[in-house]
Amino acid sequence: MERIDVHAHCVPPAYREYCLNNAYAGKGNPDGMPGMPEWDALTHIALMDKLNIKKSILSISSPGTNLSPGNDAEARKLTRLMNTEFSKICASHPDRFGFFASLPLPDVEGTLAEIDYAIDELGAIGFQILTNSHGIYPGDERFRPVFDKLNSRKTIVFFHPTTCHLRCSHDASSIQAVRPQPGIPSPMLEFMFDTTRALTSVLLSGTVTRCPDLTFLVCHGGATFPPLLQRVVEFSSVLLPAEQRVSAEEVRTLLQKNVYFDLAGMPFPDLVHGLLRVVDSSRLLYGSDYPWTPAKAVEHLAETIDEGLKSSFESDLRSKVLMENAQEFLRKK
Repeated sequence: MERIDVHAHCVPPAYREYCLNNAYAGKGNPDGMPGMPEWDALTHIALMDKLNIKKSILSISSPGTNLSPGNDAEARKLTRLMNTEFSKICASHPDRFGFFASLPLPDVEGTLAEIDYAIDELGAIGFQILTNSHGIYPGDERFRPVFDKLNSRKTIVFFHPTTCHLRCSHDASSIQAVRPQPGIPSPMLEFMFDTTRALTSVLLSGTVTRCPDLTFLVCHGGATFPPLLQRVVEFSSVLLPAEQRVSAEEVRTLLQKNVYFDLAGMPFPDLVHGLLRVVDSSRLLYGSDYPWTPAKAVEHLAETIDEGLKSSFESDLRSKVLMENAQEFLRKK
């Protein structure tokens, strides 16, 4: 079946080189990964053709484009450079690629300027925001102007996981990565937990409710949030201030209306069934996570998703998950 890939990455040579020389990016081992993949458009398109992927939406993966905490000028420069590069790639292959622009968060002023430029001058179809920006989660009051601006542009926000970070002091440059299990890269487990933190953050802060014209994309099938939904609801009703309290019905309504979930990673055989207790299949989208997921693994996971969809859905619903849902999602921008 034909498919649209909403979770795909690009690693421009300039970005790769920058990360190889940057301590925050792990000097080429971001988030505890063994290395950074190389990428080129023609190789990516060849994989897309093999898997019948009609279009891929590109984005920068973790650790994003603010790689020197406290240095907003550098973050703005790198963000603009990468967004411009992505725009050129998409312009060269307009039928195959679109892109989610990067933002220099937690720099709010630079982010507000980049939003308009990326949409109006570069043709971005939405924005990638990391699950935490130097330890600040997206529902934080400091980011209210950012989400209000994004809402006014009626665009898409793609939450992509990153390593959990803590601010060790009031010094913006003092950031510590949290890796509870040495030797285990963050994408194995911690990315899932940080995705859950980010989604919980925007739900409890009222960001999703306050921004009805904003469409959210959460990756990896909602990570660990679906089985924790009731726990979040119960705790909010007892321990949180009135303005942060939510009901299960309210959360499900918000997710069904404003949030989509990609199936990058390993949604079958188990994870997807928990997600479908929270939203219906109209909120599911295909994602490959290429090239951070290597081509051979992408092919294997695509087969796994196809088999999982075949065993769980009728043919017309499988087509919707792989293609038609994404068409509707992209029309919302």
